[in-house]
Amino acid sequence: MIRNYLKIAWRNLLKNKTFSLINIAGLSIGMAVALMIGLWLRDELTYNKNFEHYDRIVQVMQHQTFNGVTNTQTANPWLMAEAIREKYGSDFKHIVQAGWNDGYVLSHDGKGQTRVGTFFEPGITEMLSLEMITGTRDGLKDVNSILLSETSAQAFFGDKEALGQILKLNNQMPVKVTGVYKDLPENSEFGNLQFICPWSLFLNINPWIREMDNPWRSNFTQTYAQLADHADLATVSAKIRNVKLEKVREEEKAFNAQVFLWPMANWHLYGEWKNGKNIGGRISSVWLFGTIGIFVLLLACINFMNLSTARSEKRAREVGIRKAVGSHRTQLIMQFFCESTLLACFGFVLSVALVQAALPAFNTVAGKHMSMPFGEPVFWLAGVAIILLTGLLAGSYPALYLSSFQPVKVLKGTFKAGRNAAIPRKALVVLQFTVSVVLIIGTIIVFKQIRHAQDRPVSYNREGLVYTFMSTNELRSHYDVIRNDAMASGAVTEVANASGPPNNVQMINNGYTWEGMAPGAQGNFAAVDVSHDYGKAVQWQVVQGRDFSKQFASDSNGVVLNESAVAFMQLKDPIGKTIKKDGKPYIIVGVVKDILMGSPYTPIFRTIWHIDGGGGNVFLMRLNPDKPTAESLKKLEAVFAKHNPGMPFMYDFVDAQYKLKFVSEQRIGQLSAYFAVLAIFISCLGLFGMASFMAEQRTKEIGVRKVMGASVFSLWRLMSADFAALVLIALAIAVPVGWFGMQRWLNSYEYRTDISWWTIALTCIGAMSIALFTISTQSIRAAMTDPVKSLRSE
Repeated sequence: MIRNYLKIAWRNLLKNKTFSLINIAGLSIGMAVALMIGLWLRDELTYNKNFEHYDRIVQVMQHQTFNGVTNTQTANPWLMAEAIREKYGSDFKHIVQAGWNDGYVLSHDGKGQTRVGTFFEPGITEMLSLEMITGTRDGLKDVNSILLSETSAQAFFGDKEALGQILKLNNQMPVKVTGVYKDLPENSEFGNLQFICPWSLFLNINPWIREMDNPWRSNFTQTYAQLADHADLATVSAKIRNVKLEKVREEEKAFNAQVFLWPMANWHLYGEWKNGKNIGGRISSVWLFGTIGIFVLLLACINFMNLSTARSEKRAREVGIRKAVGSHRTQLIMQFFCESTLLACFGFVLSVALVQAALPAFNTVAGKHMSMPFGEPVFWLAGVAIILLTGLLAGSYPALYLSSFQPVKVLKGTFKAGRNAAIPRKALVVLQFTVSVVLIIGTIIVFKQIRHAQDRPVSYNREGLVYTFMSTNELRSHYDVIRNDAMASGAVTEVANASGPPNNVQMINNGYTWEGMAPGAQGNFAAVDVSHDYGKAVQWQVVQGRDFSKQFASDSNGVVLNESAVAFMQLKDPIGKTIKKDGKPYIIVGVVKDILMGSPYTPIFRTIWHIDGGGGNVFLMRLNPDKPTAESLKKLEAVFAKHNPGMPFMYDFVDAQYKLKFVSEQRIGQLSAYFAVLAIFISCLGLFGMASFMAEQRTKEIGVRKVMGASVFSLWRLMSADFAALVLIALAIAVPVGWFGMQRWLNSYEYRTDISWWTIALTCIGAMSIALFTISTQSIRAAMTDPVKSLRSE
């Protein structure tokens, strides 16, 4: 029986080639979008799940309240793991203090490579269930050891045995390879971890950590843990709540540090916090694209429903004859479902080919490394489910509608679909364009928000500004010599050093006080240590006082504030005023315009620049604008190679790093744009098919009207009016829905654009123009047909 249904379905598809091609094209594009989004969702939802102890791994985080605002952070004091172990160790299998993933120079035989790695306490190897290729998970117990990823070991030693080899870390610390582990999956928090060194080595390299007068004040490390099998997450999290509050000094208790555990399951998708409350994160993108995928596939199914029901009168005689010779309604329903499922099957095969071809470009836009999981049975089961679901969804309305025809009326020739029969089709067309227009509005607003943030004044000159980290002792101890050589080379016009690049807030310090400080205020500021030439290098804009200068010996205790800091302190005449940091006085020598260092979507943080401390670990260089960039970089490479032999000259452009701040929003915008284009294309395919069918149905009417003197324009208007009305209704629904949805999205940003009337107007005009163009291709063609040909059969 099924074989017979499929044979008849195949004949019907061949008989109606235009109908079949439009439906297969629409279904294949809809399925391709659903497949690509499905792959993206799979990657997002399985993030970190490759770890054996995924459901027991947590990160120790803390809330701190400054001036009535609660900030949530992953950074902790370096003694956090030890304090938790000491008091609550029985609730954990492992507690691990850790640094941050960063680029370090590893060298072998005088040749260096930059590799991303960090420092962990030994328990990390068991916690992450590292799959060791050589060596054991106990490799971090030796203070001068290093574990390499498989890729890193291959890069340094090729096919030679890596175990026991000696590398130099940042050209100063010899470390012995005690193990090689299999590369961690890319869709994980540690996917870029190319080497691991012991935490004890980090403490040896940075002796100042153990010498800190107040180790519980500074937050600069991370803490990970694995819960014991018997431990309950919420209970243990409540236990350790005050572990830091019990250690800090009396004056710091005002920040009310509250420690808690955040499970690995939430790290990736629920990473955003506002005033101490989790507000989601990437999960919103998961919901967004999941919804888009469902709707785009639904649009393709709507095309099938519309075209199938529009052809109802052509199929009516077939249904009448089948019923007259004894077919039951259930058999007819099965017949129509077989047709829709066969179409869905063809569409799926074509969609797989489309996804395979588009996946490299999709990965580039999405920032992923996804591939089609052909070897996984789950993929093929999902494919069968998609085919069946699409076939049932697309064929449901036509099957139920067409199978309900009365054979007596059909065979007597008295059957007419009537006006009411067109209502469902019209509703579906409205739904199609409503979804498409909402997607277009959303895409335009996303790009408008990105442009708004990109145009935000940064108050310094990013162009031609390059920085590199002082990753070795050679660089740190030869700063003045390197600066002089770089200036003498003509490659740069200014060189300075700082504790961080100008496009990032590296450290927030508290303990500042000033005259007239409001009671209860907490003096927390972004603090940057710089050299005297920093202002010239970044070309900041001094609005009061002056820049730092070597001509003033007193500048060693001088500070420059931004406008936000002055406003927060409520200083009317700040120049010459004294502020204190932990009791030590500093003189305000200048005020600069607010420099955008953090997120371009948030308010500028109050900032203080110090000369005290002598700068930091970042070389900041302004390239000579009169020289070619490549030539200048080559000269700088020679200067650094002279003082840091065997080590690569690794640098970043400040403007390039600034652009990375928009990557997340740009990805959302680009993906939304592609899906919006495909949605409108699918909708137009449906309109094209409907217009073709209507033109065919009204061929004789058009011929009569032409004979009676109707113009091409009047015939075009007659045939386009109904469709235009449907698109207008869709616009009336889509505009408020799109506006409300995007307004909610914009509200998640403190620095945001507005939804202007022209955005909505352009979207409406564009959607209407596309729809009219699609309809016109068929209506004008029908209107220009020779009436003799239309009427000769009469």
